[in-house]
Amino acid sequence: MTDPQPSRILAEHVCNIALRAGEAILAIAQTRLDVAHKDDRSPVTAADRAANNLIVHELRALTPATTIVSEEGDKTLDKPDGAFWLVDPLDGTREFIAGNGEYTVNIALINHHTPVLGVIHAPAIGRTFFSSGPHDAYEAFVDGTRKKVTARQADRSKVIAVASRSHLDPATEAYLKERHVVTTMNIGSSLKFCLIAAGEADLYPRFAPTMEWDTAAGHAILTAAGGTVKRTDGSLLEYSKSGFRNPHFIAQGPGLD
Repeated sequence: MTDPQPSRILAEHVCNIALRAGEAILAIAQTRLDVAHKDDRSPVTAADRAANNLIVHELRALTPATTIVSEEGDKTLDKPDGAFWLVDPLDGTREFIAGNGEYTVNIALINHHTPVLGVIHAPAIGRTFFSSGPHDAYEAFVDGTRKKVTARQADRSKVIAVASRSHLDPATEAYLKERHVVTTMNIGSSLKFCLIAAGEADLYPRFAPTMEWDTAAGHAILTAAGGTVKRTDGSLLEYSKSGFRNPHFIAQGPGLD
């Protein structure tokens, strides 16, 4: 079987997988949470594992020959070749534990080091975004309708930035201050990419550590909506790096270069 190609039909299938994973997460959210910690001291719950098992099973059924790399799965495959799925089954576990709703299911398809399809579902707040290629980014609603989203042209005098709720660092604060950003929304998980894609914010600088599964789906959606995700030296943020660790990056809508 050849590598899957991004398409609206494939994106819709992946949306359905993300929605089912979200249902599994919400079911566990109603129970008493048992929180464990991984080797890097980051938290993990039964919801992370349940969502991961469902997503991996469904993606294997959908595209049997395509490699799957997940935060909660086998990450021993370094720098995978060809197309592969990149999954964070519960992005924002700290937000999930805190009960603030700012967590997401992230699923992306990577090809030639670039995210070519992305799905982000925020089950607690009922927002879902997906993309299947250039100029093809949407917000999906529970009634089955879809609305195309486009990153807005920034007004430099009224830039709205988004920053991490759990990982806001001095370097990010300094960057925002240097650019005279007066409005900053602190939001967990990959929702930050979605808000820029939907024209609700303009800028997301990230100088704290991230992994590829944290950013790939949001990267795909934002670029499809007309934004960019670049390293601080201006080069494109690429995927399938050794260790899957990202460098610092700037995600933004048009008008800020």
